[in-house]
Amino acid sequence: MSILLLNLSATLLLGLATLFGFGPGSNGNGNGAQGAGGSGANGNGVGRNGPAATPCESCQATLPAAGPLTTAEQAGLLYMREEEKRARDVYNVFYTRYGLRVFNNIAAGEQAHMDAMLTLLTRYGLSDPAAAAPGVFNNDDLQALYDDLIDQGNASLTAALQAAVLIEETDIADLQDGLALTSHADLRAVYNNLLRASQNHLRAFSRQLP
Repeated sequence: MSILLLNLSATLLLGLATLFGFGPGSNGNGNGAQGAGGSGANGNGVGRNGPAATPCESCQATLPAAGPLTTAEQAGLLYMREEEKRARDVYNVFYTRYGLRVFNNIAAGEQAHMDAMLTLLTRYGLSDPAAAAPGVFNNDDLQALYDDLIDQGNASLTAALQAAVLIEETDIADLQDGLALTSHADLRAVYNNLLRASQNHLRAFSRQLP
């Protein structure tokens, strides 16, 4: 009888521990596994240190091509390929300078975004405008923006985080513009996936600001 009572008590305690976030699989904060955005999150997850450095498979184009692109759609793809490179290159510079993990994690996400843009460029027979060298851009406006962002971020860690916030806000606006310009299902799928990821990146950087 006493053994039965002990077993019942242990089961009850385990249930209460799990309910309040201290059971098996918990991270101690009642959130369970870290897949929702901790250091073990996927490419779109958001933790305090940003998305983990894993490929963003959902960013890739999986729908078939749907006919030729308009001039505006082509220009948008070419621009966003380099825009994602600008983000990656800036974050790599800031990670080297400050060692803050969020820059490294999100730079890996930006590489996945670049890859998604390259997939679309290849699909529609467009030449890749992205230079192999870091910090070098064919688009003069993006080159000027890159230089300005590096100058801003070199002032302090806070300034670098503010520059990152500006990058993500600009990316979000440009992706929304791209969505408004196209009815191609494959472009829209990629743009929407990148938009969600950029919104997560924005939240991750904003959380780091004092």
